[in-house]
Amino acid sequence: MSATAVARKRGKPASGARAGAGAGKRRRKADSARDRGKSKGGGKMNEEISSDSESESLAPRRTEEEEQEELEETAQEKKLRLAKVYLEQLRQQEDEKAEAREFEEDQVAGRLKEDVLEQRGRLQKSVAKEIQAPAPADIRVLRGHQLSITCLVITPDDLAIFSAAKDCTIIKWSVESGRKLHVIPRAKKGAEGQSPGHSSHVLCMAISSDGKYLASGDRSKLILIWEAPSCRHLYTFTGHRDAVSGLAFRRGTHQLYSTSHDRSVKVWNVAENSYVETLFGHQDAVAALDALSRECCVTAGGRDGTVRVWKIPEESQLVFYGHQGSIDNIQLINEEHMVSGADDGSLALWGLSKKRPLALQREAHGLRGEPGLEQPFWVSSVAALLNTDLVATGSHSACVRLWRCGEGFRQLDPLCDIPLQEMDQPENTDERPEEEPQPQREPTGSPPAPRALEVKAEANNANTVEAKKVDNANEGPKKILQHKSRPPPRDPEVVKIQAWWRGILVRRSLLFAALGALTIQRWWKQIRMRALEARRRAVLEAFTRKEWAAVRLQAWVRMWRIRLRYCRLLHAARIIQGHWRCRPCGSRGFIKGHYRVTANQLHLELEIVLGSEPCIVSECIPLPVKQ
Repeated sequence: MSATAVARKRGKPASGARAGAGAGKRRRKADSARDRGKSKGGGKMNEEISSDSESESLAPRRTEEEEQEELEETAQEKKLRLAKVYLEQLRQQEDEKAEAREFEEDQVAGRLKEDVLEQRGRLQKSVAKEIQAPAPADIRVLRGHQLSITCLVITPDDLAIFSAAKDCTIIKWSVESGRKLHVIPRAKKGAEGQSPGHSSHVLCMAISSDGKYLASGDRSKLILIWEAPSCRHLYTFTGHRDAVSGLAFRRGTHQLYSTSHDRSVKVWNVAENSYVETLFGHQDAVAALDALSRECCVTAGGRDGTVRVWKIPEESQLVFYGHQGSIDNIQLINEEHMVSGADDGSLALWGLSKKRPLALQREAHGLRGEPGLEQPFWVSSVAALLNTDLVATGSHSACVRLWRCGEGFRQLDPLCDIPLQEMDQPENTDERPEEEPQPQREPTGSPPAPRALEVKAEANNANTVEAKKVDNANEGPKKILQHKSRPPPRDPEVVKIQAWWRGILVRRSLLFAALGALTIQRWWKQIRMRALEARRRAVLEAFTRKEWAAVRLQAWVRMWRIRLRYCRLLHAARIIQGHWRCRPCGSRGFIKGHYRVTANQLHLELEIVLGSEPCIVSECIPLPVKQ
C-alpha cells in the first residue's frame, strides 16, 4: 500500500495532483488484481468472499470511513482480516463450550457430593427459609371417615394419599382432585366370604419406596399387605402378641419393620412373604418406628423414656435418653439425625453420635389451662422433610407448627404456625358427620356437686340475663355491641364452683395415684413372695439331694461289707471242701445211676461199686409219689 493510502487511512490529507494520480493508478491495479483473483481463485477465494458477505449481512451498518478503508485494503490484508475474524469466532465458541462444560462438571460434582453426604447422613439442604405459611383458602379438607383418623401416607409419586381411621377403613384419595379412588371397607369378625380388611382400629401404615406395597397394622395384632396401585390384598402377617403400633419400609427394598405394644420389633420380607427375626429391648409398649435406606430402624419407647436405634446386622442397639414424659412419635431427618416428640410438650433433635439430645425445645406448642394449673400441649405427631432443615409438629392446639433446624442440627427455631380451626368447612351432604365426643362421666366415687351452689349459680345467671335484656332495650345498637365485647364478670359463686371442680380433679388424680401406688405395692409383695418361695424350694431341694446322697452312700457301704463277709465265707468253704476231697480213704467205691420219667412212673437205676463186686438196684416208682 502506498504512502498516500496510508496517510488517507490515518486521516492525513494527500497533497498534490501527482499523488492523486498515483493513487488512482494503484487503485485501478488493485481492482484489476482483484478481478484476476476472482477468475483464478477457485473455491477457496469463493469461500472467503461468501464468508465476507455473511459477516457483512450479520454485522451492523458500517460507517463511511470503514467502507472506505475496505475499498482501500489489498487482497492479502482482507484475507488477514477475515482470518482474524474467523479465529475470534472459534475462540468465542471454544470459550462458550468450556463454560458449558465447567457448568455441567459443577452440577455433576454437586450431585455426587449430595449423594455422598446423603449416604453418610450429613446432608442438610436449606429450604426452611423459603417456606411460607399457606393461606386458609389454599388448604383443602377431605371428608370420608366416620371416626378419628389415626395415620396416613403419601405415595412416592405424590399423586395419591392413603388414610386410615378408627372406623377400620382405608381410603385412597387423589391429590389433584381430592376425590376417593378406592375404599377398603371394614371386615366383620367371624363372617365368611367377605372381602379382606381390618376388623379393629387401624393404628399405622407404611408404603414402600417404589410404591408397590402398602402395609397396615391394627389393634387385633395383624399386619395386612396390600398392592398399592389396585388396593388388592396380598398377605397377612401374624406374630405380634399385642396391637401393632408402628410400620416402616426400608428405602430401596421390600424389607418391613414392625413394632407393637408387646415391646418387640419384628423384621419381615414382604416380597418373599416371610418372617426374618424379632428384636427385644424396650421395657414398655413401643409407640412409633421409622427407617431409611440403612439396615437399621429407630423406635420410640413410650413410657420407658428411651429412643433406640436397632442395628440389624450387628444385632445390637443404641439407647438414648432425654424426654421426661412418654415418647409417642419419632421421625428420621437423615441417616444420622432424628426428631422426636413427647407428651410433656417437648421436642428433641438427636444425633447418633450422642446419647443426649442435640437440641431440646420444651413447651413446643405452648401451655393451656388456668393460671397456676398450666399444662403443656402434647406433641402428638412429628414429620421431617428428608435431608433438609425443615421439621413439622402437630398437637391438639389446633395448629401445625413448622421448625427450622440450625447449622449442624444443634438448634430448633420456630418458623410459623398453620392454623386449622378457622378454616371454612365445606358442606358435604353425602358423607356422614363425625361422631361428637361424649362428655366425660364423673367417677362413681366422687361426691356430687352441692345443690345450693348450683341453685345460686342458676339464679345469678338468670339475673344477669334479665339485666342484660333491660340494658339492651334501653341502650342503642352501639351500646349492645360494646356490651357484647366486654368480658363476662367474675361471679364469686362461679369461682367457688370452679374451685370445687378443681378440688374434685385433684382428688381424682390423688386417688388414681394412690391406686397406682397400691397396685405397685401389691405387685412388689407378690414378687417378693415368689422370690422367697423360690428360695425355700431351692434350699429344700438342696437338702433333699444331700440326704439322698448320704442314704445311698450308707447303703453302698453296707452292701460292700456284706459282700466282703460273703466272699470270706465262700473262700473258707472252698478251702474245707478241697481239704476233704484230698483226705485218704481206706475203702474206695463209687455210685452211679440214671433215671427216666414217664407219664405215670419214675424208673430209677443205681449201680453201687464197693470193692470188687457191684450191686445194681432198679426200681419203678408209680406217680404221684406220696412219700
